[in-house]
Amino acid sequence: MAGRSGSAAGRVAIVTGASRGIGVGIARRLASEGAAVALTARTVEPRPELPGTLGQTLAAIEADGGRAIAVQADLANPSACAHIVDRVEKDLGPVDILVNNAARAFYEPAQSISEKRMRLSFELNFMAPFGLMQRVIPGMRERGSGWILNISSALARLPSGPPFDESARGLGGGTYAATKAALERMTVALAAELHEEGVAVNALAPVAAVMTDAVEQLGVVPDDPSMLEPLEVMAEAALALCTCDPRVMTGRVAISAQLLEELGRAARSLDGDVLHPTQTQTPA
Repeated sequence: MAGRSGSAAGRVAIVTGASRGIGVGIARRLASEGAAVALTARTVEPRPELPGTLGQTLAAIEADGGRAIAVQADLANPSACAHIVDRVEKDLGPVDILVNNAARAFYEPAQSISEKRMRLSFELNFMAPFGLMQRVIPGMRERGSGWILNISSALARLPSGPPFDESARGLGGGTYAATKAALERMTVALAAELHEEGVAVNALAPVAAVMTDAVEQLGVVPDDPSMLEPLEVMAEAALALCTCDPRVMTGRVAISAQLLEELGRAARSLDGDVLHPTQTQTPA
């Protein structure tokens, strides 16, 4: 059950994109360590094409014994960042932890993707996280502590070539990759600026894909098992970066399984009760 005296006890966290997938795992794991978690997403009512709603995440955290609130918001709306932070500060208190997880991917060739979709990708995947960071950083600096975690993607890594392999040529994820690469670079820029302020700013990506309900439902499970990791691994790595020593661990663009190996840390279940038995291979 959720622990009130855990590594995030007494802290207030925001997790965006918390209605399904990675966001659910990170939110539950933070709550299991005592954080009061503000869950944000667009999805309140169930959608037949994808599992998960804010209400379901909230219910899961409360069933674990944790504390959370749900804040519906569409990060494509320029006013959403202010709305989220204002609501959280009013209901829970100053923000100690920000996890920018919400994102949108259009898997289309960069040469033909529409300008509208290109702009929307950067608005959701880069500008919204940037806006939230700018709104929580002043309070973190004033208190002398804070943790910001930006969820990235393996696609942000530059593909090798030429020649380029088939996945690089045909995946159609160039726009999504570009937004995540920009987010990673801004992560390091802010980490450098805030290094003496007690605020850690890090980015985290999975090995390749995380085993979520949506991945299963959409049938996009990788054939290579080393390219798939349990949700618990990503959630544990996120927790580590949201409770680390900001003087030591900041400006990192980390890979989840590699980070846990580096720290000698095992993944636990999302409610924090037991060690997760699944081991994940990390590609060389």
